[in-house]
Amino acid sequence: MQIPRLLMQQTYAKLQMSTTPSGQEVEQPRADLEIQQPRAVMNITRTPSKLTIDQTEAFADMDIKSIFRRSEEWAAEGKRAVGEGMGRRAEEGSELIKIEDGGNAIAEYAKINGSPPAKQFTIGVIPSYFSVKIHYQPSEVQIDVEPQKAIIEATPHKPIVNYQPGKVNIDMLQYPELKIEVDETGQNGDKV
Repeated sequence: MQIPRLLMQQTYAKLQMSTTPSGQEVEQPRADLEIQQPRAVMNITRTPSKLTIDQTEAFADMDIKSIFRRSEEWAAEGKRAVGEGMGRRAEEGSELIKIEDGGNAIAEYAKINGSPPAKQFTIGVIPSYFSVKIHYQPSEVQIDVEPQKAIIEATPHKPIVNYQPGKVNIDMLQYPELKIEVDETGQNGDKV
């Protein structure tokens, strides 16, 4: 006995797709921006400069002195002269005590003390170098700055969006098909 054969013939489906692309437009309006910058607060403090000129020594070199300074100098000169005089007298006394040792001490002291010392002459109107004292204190400047923050006001705007959706069209050009036949003939073509 022979089994019949099945013959199958298949036709595939054919689809056609056509698309319309989507479109999108986005417009972003600029934000409104307002900026204010307050001025900084600035304080400047200045101490004035100071110039001090001391001409006391220059005037003293020209013999222009205050009475207080003259009194001090005369007192110091008096003390010095008294000390020198006492020392000289003591030395002369010691030498006169030893007069028996020989020598001519009285004649020598008479010669020294009898002739006055030579006067010295100088130009007294020119002060010595660096006798004028100058002191300068520069001014000091202090600057305090207090910055102010900027005031910023921003008003944003929403974007404007236009959207057109795309389309897809699907058409069936050919439907699928499946044909099945039973072949009852044998391999030799004989019917069973």
